[in-house]
Amino acid sequence: MHPYVSSLAGGLLIGTAVWLLLTGIGRVAGISGIMAAAITQPRAGTWRLAFLAGLIGGGLLFARLFDVPVVTVTSTPGLIVAGILVGFGTAISGGCTSGHGVCGLGRRSLRSLVATLTFMLAGAVTVAVVRAAQ
Repeated sequence: MHPYVSSLAGGLLIGTAVWLLLTGIGRVAGISGIMAAAITQPRAGTWRLAFLAGLIGGGLLFARLFDVPVVTVTSTPGLIVAGILVGFGTAISGGCTSGHGVCGLGRRSLRSLVATLTFMLAGAVTVAVVRAAQ
């Protein structure tokens, strides 16, 4: 499958899922918020667990169907540290890339635009620093 086709398909699926969640139950698909609420309030909405299971299961199913290798670029401790840093960043910014970048920009939120530009800038700086250190 051509990378552009898989990217287009993924974008369409993400957009459709976000739209269905917003129009269906009136919730924004901010993954960090969904995950935090699923952990802290497990009985408040089983839809959160179903949504998260769908994210993981859908990715694994896609990888299996299209023979996509699943690789990690760092060690387990590195992944844990990265996860903690992402969680800290989402708490500071009041949301994550999915909440701000996908949902917030789609709703024309200025706050989400600023947050998304900050995410992108921080990512670019991080890549530059890591590449310079190698």
